[in-house]
Amino acid sequence: MPQTKLSQDPHKLRETREKNLETAIGREVREVRHARGMTVADLADATGLSVGMLSKIENGVTSPSLTTLQALSSALSVPVTAFFRRFEERREAVHVKAGEALEIERAGTRAGHQYNLLGHLGANNSGVVVEPYLITLNEESDVFPIFQHDGVELLYILEGEVGYRHGDQSFHLRPGDSLFFDADAPHGPDELIRLPIRYLSVISYPQGRSREG
Repeated sequence: MPQTKLSQDPHKLRETREKNLETAIGREVREVRHARGMTVADLADATGLSVGMLSKIENGVTSPSLTTLQALSSALSVPVTAFFRRFEERREAVHVKAGEALEIERAGTRAGHQYNLLGHLGANNSGVVVEPYLITLNEESDVFPIFQHDGVELLYILEGEVGYRHGDQSFHLRPGDSLFFDADAPHGPDELIRLPIRYLSVISYPQGRSREG
């Protein structure tokens, strides 16, 4: 498989806390200004600040004083605290210890599929919901190739072998194999080749849209 250059560097270090605060304020000022349909020159006229200073603020180059934030607040008709929204938002993390994953029911449960939810975050900055599952199939399990739901899904096989159908294709998956697909097409295991079968399923879909199936 040819190498693909990623647009993000997963090893890049975040900037210092002070710089992050400036960046958060700058992004918020820019987004509110755009939402108001104002140019930088318009905002400069409304606040008495220079275009150059506003550019530095929006790009996170300088830390605006309280007086400057009050001027921006008045001109943009938002409270001063609105400029700190991105910086103050809580970032969640969920740690699930071995053997403590929540067993839940999904459509495939009636076919003898065991679903253990490995973690869940509610509303977050990413704009998407991600649901990671550990799925186990055993002698009591049945095939169930008719799942359909919003979003995309990634499978990673840990143990056993399974024939997994997506649309009109079936894939023979072994440990170490992965399958990434549009989850709107009918999909699911259609042949239990070597039991027990365990695999990770990571489902992602837009916030505000329900995932069924």
